[in-house]
Amino acid sequence: MVSTNGMEMPHIVVKMFPGRSEEQKQEFAAKVVEAAKTILGSSDASLSVSILEVDPADWDASVYDPEIVANESTLYKRPGYGALSQS
Repeated sequence: MVSTNGMEMPHIVVKMFPGRSEEQKQEFAAKVVEAAKTILGSSDASLSVSILEVDPADWDASVYDPEIVANESTLYKRPGYGALSQS
């Protein structure tokens, strides 16, 4: 297990609809890593990023309800769609 200053560092998971190019995903991951290094003080070796594509028909049941709505208190950026956009 890799740690920096005694802290385990993040594995970042991003879920999105299919359709982004491999180049877009690579660039996104690189920018997320740079932000984590700058803001959190993480080292490159301590970070990992995965991108999981979710079919739009499965979004509500597999992402929105169980991960977004069920964890509303942990959101740092609320979605601009669905029930949580009204709150």
